[in-house]
Amino acid sequence: MKKIAVLTSGGDAPGMNAAIRAVVRTAVYHGCEAVGVFQGFQGLINGDFKRLHVRSVAKILGRGGTILKSARCDEFRLQDGRRKAHQSLLENQVDALVVIGGNGTFTGAMLLGKETGFPIIGLPGTIDNDLSGSDFTIGFDTATNTVVEAVDKIRDTADSHNRLFFVEVMGRDSGFIALNAGIATGAVAVMTPETGLSIQDLVGILDLGQASNKTSSIVIVAEGHPEGGAFEIATKVHAIDNKYETRVTVLGHLQRGGDPSCADRVLASRLGVAAVEGLLSGKKSVMAGVV
Repeated sequence: MKKIAVLTSGGDAPGMNAAIRAVVRTAVYHGCEAVGVFQGFQGLINGDFKRLHVRSVAKILGRGGTILKSARCDEFRLQDGRRKAHQSLLENQVDALVVIGGNGTFTGAMLLGKETGFPIIGLPGTIDNDLSGSDFTIGFDTATNTVVEAVDKIRDTADSHNRLFFVEVMGRDSGFIALNAGIATGAVAVMTPETGLSIQDLVGILDLGQASNKTSSIVIVAEGHPEGGAFEIATKVHAIDNKYETRVTVLGHLQRGGDPSCADRVLASRLGVAAVEGLLSGKKSVMAGVV
C-alpha cells in the first residue's frame, strides 16, 4: 500500500482536523503518500485531490471545522456516482481511503466498499454521538461543552428575570448532547427522543419546582423530540399552563464550531492512527472507535 486518501463528509465536527492530521502523519510515518480529497464525496467524484505532507497539517490540531471542506453529494447516492468516484480513486493511484463523518457518510462509504471492494475505514466524526461501535464520536465532547457554556450564561438572565427558558440543542434523533448538557447544567428537565417526556409530565415537573419556590428554570430540548422543537414545546406548555414567563433559545450551528476540546483532540488523533494502521494490516469496511 503506497497511497492513502482521506476525506470529510456531512456535517462538520470539532476534531476533524485533528483526525486528518493523524491520518497524514501516520501514513507518512509508515512510508505512504497521503492525499486529501476536498469537498467530501463530491470531490471524490470530481477528482479534487491534493497531496498532503506533514507540514500541510501543521497547526491544525486545535482548529475547528475541516481543512478538506465538506459537502453533501446527491450524485454519490446513485451507483453511477459511486462508479465515478471509484474510477477517480484508481486514476489517482489511491490504494485505500479513510472517511470521516456520520451516518450518511458511512452509508455512502459502505456502498462504495461493497460495490467495488475498495479498502475503506471510517472514523466517527459527528457531534451527535449516534454511531454504533464507539462510545464517543469526534466532536461530541466539544459540542456538549459549548452547550454547557451557553446554558450557564442563559441561566444568569433566567435567574435575573424569573423566567423559564427552553434551550434547543442538536443531536438529530439522539439525545446525548441534551442529556449530558442537562446533567452538567442542572436543568429542571431534559427532553430527548429516547425518553419522550410528555408535555403534561413536563408541566408537572415545572409546577413542583414552583411549589418549592423555584423562581427560574431551564429545560433542555433535543431537536428530535417527538413533541417538536423548543418553540413547539414552549407553545404547548403555555397552552396548558400560562403562568410561566417563557423564552426560547435555539443554539443551532454554534454547536458545530469552535476549537476542539482536549478530549476530542486525543480521540481524533487515536482514531486517525488506528485507521491507517488498520488499512496497512489489511482491514477494510470497518469503523475505528473506542469502547
